[in-house]
Amino acid sequence: MQGLRAVAVLLVLIYHVDHDLLPGGYVGVDVFFVISGFLITTLLLREARETGRVSLAGFYVRRIRRILPAAGLVLAVTGALSFVLLPSPRLLDTAMQLAASAFYVENLFLADQAVDYLAAETAASPVQHFWSLAVEEQFYLVWPLLFVGWAALPRRRRSTWWVLGGAAAVLAASVAYSVVLTPDSPQQAYFLPQTRMWELAVGGVLAVVLSRREVPAALRWVLGWAGLAAIGAAAWYYSDETAFPGWAAALPVLGAAAVIAAGHNGRFSSYELLSTAPARFVGDISYALYLWHWPLIVFTISMTDADTLTPLYGALVVVASFLLAWATKVAVEDPVRRFGLLRTGRSAAVFAVVSALAVGLIAAGQYARFEGLRSVRFDPVVHVGPSALATSEPEGSPEEPTYPSPVTAADDLPSVYGDGCQASVPEVALNPCVYGPEDADTTVAVVGDSHAAHWVPALQRLAHERGWRVHTFTKSSCGFTSATLWLSDKNRDYTECVEYNDAVVRELTGELRPDLVFTSSSTMADLSGAESKSQDRAEIAAGMASLWEPLEEAGSELVVIRDTPKSRPRLPECVARHTRAPGECANTQAEAFAEDDPQVIAAEETDADVTLVDLTDEFCVGGTCPPVIGNVLVYRDSHHLTATYSRLLAHSLAEAAGEVLRV
Repeated sequence: MQGLRAVAVLLVLIYHVDHDLLPGGYVGVDVFFVISGFLITTLLLREARETGRVSLAGFYVRRIRRILPAAGLVLAVTGALSFVLLPSPRLLDTAMQLAASAFYVENLFLADQAVDYLAAETAASPVQHFWSLAVEEQFYLVWPLLFVGWAALPRRRRSTWWVLGGAAAVLAASVAYSVVLTPDSPQQAYFLPQTRMWELAVGGVLAVVLSRREVPAALRWVLGWAGLAAIGAAAWYYSDETAFPGWAAALPVLGAAAVIAAGHNGRFSSYELLSTAPARFVGDISYALYLWHWPLIVFTISMTDADTLTPLYGALVVVASFLLAWATKVAVEDPVRRFGLLRTGRSAAVFAVVSALAVGLIAAGQYARFEGLRSVRFDPVVHVGPSALATSEPEGSPEEPTYPSPVTAADDLPSVYGDGCQASVPEVALNPCVYGPEDADTTVAVVGDSHAAHWVPALQRLAHERGWRVHTFTKSSCGFTSATLWLSDKNRDYTECVEYNDAVVRELTGELRPDLVFTSSSTMADLSGAESKSQDRAEIAAGMASLWEPLEEAGSELVVIRDTPKSRPRLPECVARHTRAPGECANTQAEAFAEDDPQVIAAEETDADVTLVDLTDEFCVGGTCPPVIGNVLVYRDSHHLTATYSRLLAHSLAEAAGEVLRV
């Protein structure tokens, strides 16, 4: 069993250090789930048989003794180091995840964040890996009840078939939910306990079955190696593109179950390999190794201002992880076990509460520091934005604070988000926001994806000055095209986008018939089934032109805004590190416009009369696209404008659109 734990933790460690080395190494977590379910069920079964009852208090005391000392230490140290090693924009998210991890709901926090479009670029926190521990503990709020009920049955009726049936029911329900949810919401399915508990239940069912009968000796050798091969195949052939867990999780889960079922299976067997001294050593420290390796990776990447670990830093992380894991086992885990610490319910409960409160206090300190950095106020004299591009200091004065502050950049959003009219991926019904007087002489519509939405602040300013009435029709990741786009994170066609855009065209050519239609879409969109990038761009462009033409025929003037330049990933973090020299975070103009814009192609080829607006000069100067212009932060992430910079571009947008806006 320790050897199998070693396999599981090494898969996870290698995957996290370098995805390319083992693209599916994340299945090590699934192996851990099976091991945990098997061992815990074995203990519960033994207790029920030997004593005729199952003590829930005793069960949870044992869980506290096993997991909390090391987990509490890692959370406390990680929380303290986060103050000095992570950039300020990450303090709030880290504080929330520390608290979620301390109370074993981290998986629920991540599942909620996974469906938040605005959190798409949130960097991994140093305690994100606590999600798997949370899944286990949530599972153990339910699983022991099966054995409590079974032990309460009269002895003559206490057949293991009853507990086996209950366990199988839990397993089947969880498998079904996982298979149904994974194709549509793989990120959510990855973290939810309902989609994961079947993996622990497989270990539990195996424990019950093996308590009744053994696997025939003739099958054990083959079963052991086949199980390891299944785990290895999943680790090697799976990747981040695999729809997981769903059916795909069956391969590593059943592989782990096969290895456990094989048991002691003779010479040249998997058992001999997994029971070697190195395998047992890694298995002994596997829990602490799992706890320590992830924060070390996150801190190292943060300190080196990189996106991934270099081979040298990866090697150093591995060595440091092993040393810390060994030290934690020797100094924390072994003494708790050897000296009988935390054996009573009272001592265990006190330790659990104190541990959670200590981590909570650290999280509260991070939150307080974050709040202290939010205090920058907008000053129109200082925060001039794009007008500074004509000066010798386009970034503005380094002595003045940047607005919005990097720590609050993610909150500097167009009003469509707060007003609830930015359609999410599943939504197909139109729910536009409407701004401006009802008796306005000019009606304006904004259509497209989030890159159209980030122009809403500029258009709202123009609307206020000119008395327009603005209707917004924006949908996340849904460029204004009739072509079918591809949802890479869900691994499926974006059919809702096609349906939504059809509804927008019907609305704009029906009763509304706006005088002006502004549209913009991200160049990051991908065409479903594209065989080449040129085909991708051409078909998306053709789909855009096909939607523009009926709008023009209905009498609307079309203003197409070329997509904004792309910046660096997690840009606010970089700016927070380089407050005196934000130019260190700039992209070159070639990098910023690496993708051809289908809108430009469509505008050149369509028969529709459209006005193409190119505001590149408002973002880039001298071949670079700075992240701060005129003391204003341009981007809230790698490709969305802050609402502040958009608002300051209102007059530039109007001037570029020219006669269409009757300037």
